[in-house]
Amino acid sequence: MKPVRPYRRSLLLASLGAAFLACAASPCFAADAWPTKPVTIVIPFAAGGTTDIIGREVGQKLSEELKQPVIIDNRPGAGGTLGASLVAHASPDGYTLFLSTVAHAMAPGIYKKLPYDFIKDLDPIGMVATTPNILVVNPSVPVNNVSELISYIKAHPNTVNYGSAGSGSTEHFSAELFRSMTGVDITHVPYKGGSPMMTDLIGGQIQMAIETSASATPYVRSGKVKALAVTGTKRSATFPNLPTMDEAGIKGYTVTTWFALMAPHGTPAAVEERASAALAKVLKDPALQKRFEDQGVSAGTLGSGELAGFIKSETARWGDVARKAGIKVD
Repeated sequence: MKPVRPYRRSLLLASLGAAFLACAASPCFAADAWPTKPVTIVIPFAAGGTTDIIGREVGQKLSEELKQPVIIDNRPGAGGTLGASLVAHASPDGYTLFLSTVAHAMAPGIYKKLPYDFIKDLDPIGMVATTPNILVVNPSVPVNNVSELISYIKAHPNTVNYGSAGSGSTEHFSAELFRSMTGVDITHVPYKGGSPMMTDLIGGQIQMAIETSASATPYVRSGKVKALAVTGTKRSATFPNLPTMDEAGIKGYTVTTWFALMAPHGTPAAVEERASAALAKVLKDPALQKRFEDQGVSAGTLGSGELAGFIKSETARWGDVARKAGIKVD
């Protein structure tokens, strides 16, 4: 057997190196291997809120499906944009994922500048869940419906405070939309998540909030807060006797909170496809769906392709709403 000549050996090594690099930059490098270590899901709000509850439920099921631990990393702050920025600049290797919400589609329209581009810097994996919000008040507020609340606020200017999970969050946006459509004078009190906000609402430090169903439902059922309306286009199966905001007299008012799993842009396509398939599978689990339903939450059905278009349309929609309503965050 003739020895391989030096220049041929160089060509062979160069070819092998090029093939390896091409594969490493494409799905073939990571498709079968991922995940080989724990996967982190960044939750952009404090523990105990709706996003955290949903993230932990799904994270547990994904851990079982992927045969690797799924770590929940709460990174609250700046209306959820701090966590979004962290993931947008993370290594695109599939080991850092992000649970985004409708608040992240709202943020580009209300912040002067963000340290990331929600459309370009994060890739959709799949819709996790959707839920309407609920207009709730502290039981000490002497009202029983939306019309009475509006009258009460107008009769008591500068005394009604509403809470949110942070400036630019869905609770903030929902209440500002309520304010702009009704002409009431209410004051925003931002928190670092829905859980601490609900604690102060129950304690009477704030008087009202438009909170997501999963966070508000236990307190509505226990009587610790009073529910007046839901924000969806139709009544909630969890609270069928509650009117929608539109039915309550605020015509055209609708807000649906959604939660979507995303990855840093540039994550290998095969890894994203594997994550998307795993998510779709766990969302069909009857036990998970039952836990969601108990909290007024519906499991998501949009895959990565449909979700990409949905996020673009939502970002454009809420940007338009923000401009018309004058909703801004300094």
